[in-house]
Amino acid sequence: MVSSPHEALHQICQKDSEGMIRSFQRLFHVPFPEPREISVVNTDLTEIAPVERRVDSLVRVDTDEGDYLLVLESQGEKDERKRGSWPYYLSYLYEKYRVEPVLIVMTQSRATARWAAQPIRFGLPGWSSLVVRPLVLGPDDVPVITDETEAARDVTLAVFSAITHGKGPGAVAILGPLAAVLETVDPDSAAMFAELVESGLVDAQAKKIWKELMMPVNYFFKNPVAVKLREEGRVEDRIEMTLRILELRGLQVPDSVRLRVEACSDLDQLKAWSERAVHVANAADLFDGDGV
Repeated sequence: MVSSPHEALHQICQKDSEGMIRSFQRLFHVPFPEPREISVVNTDLTEIAPVERRVDSLVRVDTDEGDYLLVLESQGEKDERKRGSWPYYLSYLYEKYRVEPVLIVMTQSRATARWAAQPIRFGLPGWSSLVVRPLVLGPDDVPVITDETEAARDVTLAVFSAITHGKGPGAVAILGPLAAVLETVDPDSAAMFAELVESGLVDAQAKKIWKELMMPVNYFFKNPVAVKLREEGRVEDRIEMTLRILELRGLQVPDSVRLRVEACSDLDQLKAWSERAVHVANAADLFDGDGV
């Protein structure tokens, strides 16, 4: 059965194709031409015979150096049947569109990434008639983004990072900066990214952390993840976010720290504290560097 994390990985590529291409150019150590035009293609690869076959996502990228079909497959675990279906997808797509197909496999599992990266070879020993070499995005290929500035530079990659690495109590270090960055992007994109992260996280504790982080953030859009009473204002949002990050990380919050945060009305100061809350060893360290 298709799961939400499975869908979220490749849906990012459909919903933000330009961001996807930027991420691929950065992450894959192969030359990838600059796109001229990008379009999402029907994923149905069914032939006249009653055998239904579908790729997860199919994106056409036209460049000055040639045109490509990106065959995007989200893979949760090893599945030896794919060693036969992936070569079929590529040959069928080339026959149908006469455009170079490129297989890209995305996974949150290191073991699955290692398995998927193995070349698929058909033919005689030492003389392969067909070789398929997938490009694989797994935990070892996607950077861990815990810095708000870095997340703001490439929100799509930050979403990839959150879905790929967001697990357990440490997930707040990744999810916190991303939640803060989503406040600064346009509401439609923020809603889309928030939903993708919620769907893509496989760890129950990380899902809970993400929902908690969404609650105090003032997005001005309707989203089941982002439940916020707007009239509380952005200052109250940052106060709650700062304290919740500390609590979600399992840090004890003394009354002195809580009262100082709650008494602050400076939005820039609160933003600095919420960013520090992701990394500090104890709650009192929140105020280090304030010059007070």
